[in-house]
Amino acid sequence: MSGTFVGMPAFPEAAREAVGDATLRANLRHATHTIRDRRARAVAELDDWAALREAGRRIKDRTLRHLDTYLLRLEEAVTAAGGTVHWAADAGEANRIVTELVRATGETEVVKVKSMATQEIGLNEHLEAEGIAAYETDLAELIVQLGEDRPSHILVPAIHRNRGEIRDIFREKMGSWGRPAPEGLSDAPADLAEAARLHLREKFLRARVGISGANFMVAETGTLVVVESEGNGRMCLTLPETLISVVGIEKVVPTWRDLEVFLQTLPRSSTAERMNPYTSMWTGTTDDDGPGTFHLVLLDNGRTDALADEVGRQALRCIRCSACLNVCPVYERAGGHAYGSVYPGPIGAILTPQLRGTASEVDASLPYASSLCGACYEVCPVAIDIPEVLVHLREKVAGEGGKGHRLERAAIKASTWVLDHPGVLAAGERLASVARKAPLPKRLPGPGARQWTDHRDLPELPAEPFRDWWKKNRT
Repeated sequence: MSGTFVGMPAFPEAAREAVGDATLRANLRHATHTIRDRRARAVAELDDWAALREAGRRIKDRTLRHLDTYLLRLEEAVTAAGGTVHWAADAGEANRIVTELVRATGETEVVKVKSMATQEIGLNEHLEAEGIAAYETDLAELIVQLGEDRPSHILVPAIHRNRGEIRDIFREKMGSWGRPAPEGLSDAPADLAEAARLHLREKFLRARVGISGANFMVAETGTLVVVESEGNGRMCLTLPETLISVVGIEKVVPTWRDLEVFLQTLPRSSTAERMNPYTSMWTGTTDDDGPGTFHLVLLDNGRTDALADEVGRQALRCIRCSACLNVCPVYERAGGHAYGSVYPGPIGAILTPQLRGTASEVDASLPYASSLCGACYEVCPVAIDIPEVLVHLREKVAGEGGKGHRLERAAIKASTWVLDHPGVLAAGERLASVARKAPLPKRLPGPGARQWTDHRDLPELPAEPFRDWWKKNRT
């Protein structure tokens, strides 16, 4: 994955700082509660929601089991329709392919559809280093780019910003990227949207190369699908002469009939709409209609490794709706930046460690960035059991060692020995009861213990051990 977030602290440290930001917490609480309530009403309209959810899970699982077959079928269909397919094993290869394709056109700037895959590989940063300007056209992505910020939400990347902050960013930064913001720009949503529209229109009309991702790829016809709410994506997909789409290999679905299921569940789970305002589909190239050249870059970048994990692979079902973020109590308080990845929230906590591995401190901390309350599983439209995967990944992280986990294993080993010797356990309990009146510390020493006792008081010791009480009262 991209090095964009290299140097980020582990989740507990980053979250501690975020929780102290009152403005951030207010922005997140307002936005997530609004979205989750609207989603609940939209889902409740469908009597067969549970059946749709199960159908989505089954389609995804079947596709993942035969992913090689469907990807080859997709390549064949895209090629037959006039497109060119490229295979990228990792971020470096994908960035190199896209850069060479842009250079072949002779252009030095591109317009982009909102794409998490291109964020994942750090494409914008790579293109900039190669002298190619990449302009984000999604409104929220534009806010993030102009503000020299990072996305903090899958669906609403600028969810951590309020209207006043967005107005200030537009006033200060738009001029250096193109058309400046209108004089006296207010923070009214309509005025902000109009300022973005005017700023972007000149880029749409000038651009000769567009870059996108895709929400789905239909193997039987080679059709790519992008769903959105603004229409800016459609401008990028239809006006440029060359279109380059970077898509994760897990986004393929076998047939149009399969696609039908997700076009019902995705909009309700993400934007709480019955259908997306803009659903753009394209199959290869057509004379005098849309781009004359189309390239599809199929991205692995750790997905094959995730596929090999029988428990963890269910993360690849994700259709990027962000419903899990909006109900997560941890995300609501910590925000997306604390996760150190373009994939924040519960899905990021299980997807990122599988794509990047757990060698870094931040990646090893992500499986623990959850209360395991299960709210994320309840709202997932493809039934990803995120708590199950989190526990599974925690086991893997603990098995890989590290100072904290070595101490934990030593403590568990000592506890096991004590529990295997009832006499020793009983003596220890009586000794603890005798010492209960002595002044005892409220915090335990050591980094592992402090993570618990910095935020929790040690329980008070009882006057007598339970087994002694039982003998006196129940024998």
